[in-house]
Amino acid sequence: MPGLILPTLTQAEVESHNTKKSCYVTIGTNVYDVTDFLKSHPGGPELILEYAGKDVDAILKDEESHTHSESAYEILEESHVAFLVTEKLKPNAQVQKKVADSQINEEVTPLVHPRTGMSCEEDLSKDTDYNSDFKKHKFLDLNRPLLMQVWNGGFSKRFYLDQVHRPRHYKGGASAPLFGNFLEPLSLTPWWVVPMIWLPAVAYGTYLAAPGFETKLTLAAFWGFGVFLWSLIEYIMHRCLFHLDDYLPDNRVGITLHFLLHGVHHYLPMDKYRLVMPPTLFVALATPFWKLAHTLFFWDWYVATAIYCGGVFGYICYDLTHYFLHHQNLPLWYKGLKKYHLAHHFLDYELGFGVTSRFWDQIFGTELVTVVKTA
Repeated sequence: MPGLILPTLTQAEVESHNTKKSCYVTIGTNVYDVTDFLKSHPGGPELILEYAGKDVDAILKDEESHTHSESAYEILEESHVAFLVTEKLKPNAQVQKKVADSQINEEVTPLVHPRTGMSCEEDLSKDTDYNSDFKKHKFLDLNRPLLMQVWNGGFSKRFYLDQVHRPRHYKGGASAPLFGNFLEPLSLTPWWVVPMIWLPAVAYGTYLAAPGFETKLTLAAFWGFGVFLWSLIEYIMHRCLFHLDDYLPDNRVGITLHFLLHGVHHYLPMDKYRLVMPPTLFVALATPFWKLAHTLFFWDWYVATAIYCGGVFGYICYDLTHYFLHHQNLPLWYKGLKKYHLAHHFLDYELGFGVTSRFWDQIFGTELVTVVKTA
């Protein structure tokens, strides 16, 4: 089961499949389409239709009615089409713990999370069968440029958010076509571009700010304060801008902008050229922050500039950390952060917003439960 990308259905949606033309049953949160099995059932289709749209766990185990063999469960597994969600899933520490346990204890059956269709971080790197994925989910065809499919898809917000947060993997980690034209290179950014462009800018800005301080220690203190401020900005942007799902307009403009800004990263999280921010986008976001810094610290241009430069350095650390968490085998002291961030992708995208640190997640109650394998 790990690696499957399945939709979620409400109880009402499952109950609507209660006829010979479409018959669904459930066991726990697993939804099975047994329509094709109706005529083959040894007891006749009527026995199954009696439980159409309902949970069959109890009747399968009822020895007085009929003891079902392992073959019955194997047939059900082949018919697994969705997960049951009776209400919007809340962050659930017990579910997270089960997933974490399965990562360190091979005796535990891996839990497939119903919101992402995945059970562990390794699932993020399993290639998607483009044709069967598109045929099954009617979302995006990875064989064609993605952006115009999002724009012209006519997706509802609910369907879009459900699908975009179910990770796919493109050709061993290559970049799926986004624009499909001369704009394509603008969407692809190697990780080394970030320090190459912005470290000299930070150094020059710090040089300009230095004459305004009597000591280098004072300069370093304000610069460090800028790094600290960035850690908060990183958390706020990730949680309140990149994941503003509840407030996303239910139209193609809002959905397309969401896809460009962050949705494509959750859809294809192991795309190494869409992990760091393109320089053009960073300039667009950095300009208002320059003005904000000089508005908040209006009494001293040098202080504002030093804090701003520290903040930009914090951003550089964030983007590089983000890349390496996805694509490098890190030292042990970094493995916890790597597992923490990848769990944000395969386990629960509404928790774990910190990338360079989980500090603000702990402060604001959005921390993910993860376990680090140390042996």
